Amino acid sequence: MTDLLKTTGLLKRLDRAGGGLVADLVLYVLSAAFALITALTSTLLPHRAWGAVAAWGYGAAALVVVVQLFRRTQGSRSGLDFSAGRAVLAWVTWAAVALLPVIIQSVQRAGGRTDRAQEEVVVVEHMGESLVHTGTPFLSRAEIAALPLDERLLGYRPYQPGMSIFGLPRAIAGDHWWTDARIWFAILTVAALAAAVTLLRSHPHRVRAIQAATVLPVTALTLATGGDDIPVLALCLLALALAATGRFGWSGVAVGAAAACKLFALPVVAVLAVLAVVTGHWRRFLPAAIGLPLLALVPPLLVNADSLIENVLRFPLGHGLVTSPAQSPFPGYLISQIQPGGRYIAMGLLVTAAAGIGLWLIRRPPRTASASALFCGWGLLAAILLMPTTRFGYILYPAALLTWAPVLGLTSLSAVGHSQDTGTTAALDDTALYRQ
Repeated sequence: MTDLLKTTGLLKRLDRAGGGLVADLVLYVLSAAFALITALTSTLLPHRAWGAVAAWGYGAAALVVVVQLFRRTQGSRSGLDFSAGRAVLAWVTWAAVALLPVIIQSVQRAGGRTDRAQEEVVVVEHMGESLVHTGTPFLSRAEIAALPLDERLLGYRPYQPGMSIFGLPRAIAGDHWWTDARIWFAILTVAALAAAVTLLRSHPHRVRAIQAATVLPVTALTLATGGDDIPVLALCLLALALAATGRFGWSGVAVGAAAACKLFALPVVAVLAVLAVVTGHWRRFLPAAIGLPLLALVPPLLVNADSLIENVLRFPLGHGLVTSPAQSPFPGYLISQIQPGGRYIAMGLLVTAAAGIGLWLIRRPPRTASASALFCGWGLLAAILLMPTTRFGYILYPAALLTWAPVLGLTSLSAVGHSQDTGTTAALDDTALYRQ
């Protein structure tokens, strides 16, 4: 509970100046600067194309916030509430800096521009094609070795089998702008985030939670150019919101679907599973949360189990035919470059951190969705920093999870106070709720 109070206190201080509008202005101005710099200097062409569009969206949002600040100053005596306008602006800005670039780049790519998608998009679409033609989204080690040397990296598909679903539209209907995997990433993301926000209590911090999941440059850029992490994150946030409101069955479905697409969701599955056990909701949560990822593994295991192991385990652990290009200069990567044995040192630190977090999870299990979000956020941040191969973009996971924790806490307390599930819901005067 102490961590939640600290996070909530930080957000309160951010929202104190101008009712949150000052922090909004800083966010949009810095984001506009980041987008402009990206458009002018990035060596990745999809990123430059994103920046050229997003800079205008962030700039327009900053101008709107300036107007809001002026109106707030003029109407301070009348007590005008700008929280609803701030939320609307966040959604509109997301449409301008993420969804619009997705459509533009998808249309340009369908028109013949080969520099309008990151490698992740191509890999996911290849997964869909392989699933349709062979029954498994993965290539075997021998099939990857048979590819030309410069194509072997794209031969690896280091995702869970469920990710191939996003590649099915192009595999079935052919090359069109609307069959681009990013379009379907965006559709699922919009649906999941809209549902999650609808479940949250109306509170000023909710705007900051929406911004963390949508308009932060690391989130918007990722969706526009690659996109595969964004629906996974959105499903995890939805799972937490569902758990906060006592809908553990549907929470299991959401996080199970996320884990069926990417391993990054497994820590969220583990933490929510502990929450479900502690609060007595495990019978509703566990079947889908564990069953969906396992069910997704069945076809690849039956068709070619070794190809699954090659793509999902050997390649991420550095034992593939080629090495992963994920080399952001975090401590784990820098340590892994120390010779000899640097990689084993980094892996040892990662395992030690995982064991420590696991022990903490067992000794002081979360009893609310907000505490679970904090566990997930700090745990994933530690993992990202210590992984031998990682990307800067993965920071979007802890950033969103930690920002959502305070709002989930308010929603959890509201749900507890009004719950009709008297058999498994703790009362507000139960001090166990406040031991985190």
